[in-house]
Amino acid sequence: MFRPRTSVTVAAVVLLALGLPAVAAPAAAALPDRPAVGSLAPSPATISVTGEGSASADPDLAIVGAGVEVLAATPQTALDAQNKAADALLGAARRKGVAARDVRTESISLSPVYDHTGGASRLEGYRAAQSFSVKVREVDRTGAVLQAITDATGEAGRITSVVFDLSDPVPLMARAREAAHEDARAKAEQYARLSGHRLGRLVSLNEDASGYPRPTPAATEISAAAADGVSVAPGVIRATTTVTAVYELI
Repeated sequence: MFRPRTSVTVAAVVLLALGLPAVAAPAAAALPDRPAVGSLAPSPATISVTGEGSASADPDLAIVGAGVEVLAATPQTALDAQNKAADALLGAARRKGVAARDVRTESISLSPVYDHTGGASRLEGYRAAQSFSVKVREVDRTGAVLQAITDATGEAGRITSVVFDLSDPVPLMARAREAAHEDARAKAEQYARLSGHRLGRLVSLNEDASGYPRPTPAATEISAAAADGVSVAPGVIRATTTVTAVYELI
């Protein structure tokens, strides 16, 4: 049975007929080189450290919780007395330099008051109350504002809390983060030196926790008779940050 010759076979026959040496068949296409097992570069050693940082600042803001409360025989007389006392509070704050935008009503209420003595309920009158938050932007004037409010409102006045804070906590938090970053790098450099290495590039940095604790309001009840010479202690505001940093060792 006749079978056609391949082009390579025919070419070889022609060359032999002409007295020339035959050409070897082309080699198979070369396969791409494969890296030898174990030839991959090892991953660089790393070190993970935790950095802690804190910063503190003097408060530049005081937030005073103040209000008025009155008891009267009828709802309208209670509201009228409450309005008069509230106006006196607001006027005292303004005279001490507190801007209108820094005073806000937090709550207002009117409710009956009953006497349950002897098992029977007897209406005693109506209680009207209003509470405010008053921002004092000059901390050293906080005591004077407290005194002015209690003097102006008399027995109806209430001072419920004083909180010292920062009007802008961002710069304080930035300083705490810088301190945490420096602490992490210092620790990493020490560990690298102890292990016979040098510190390489920063691989990752995570902020684990940031703390800017809002001061808890200092609950107090100051009556007009006891308000002479109101003293306050602002203290300091502290921010804290914790970070986890991973560095290469070289």
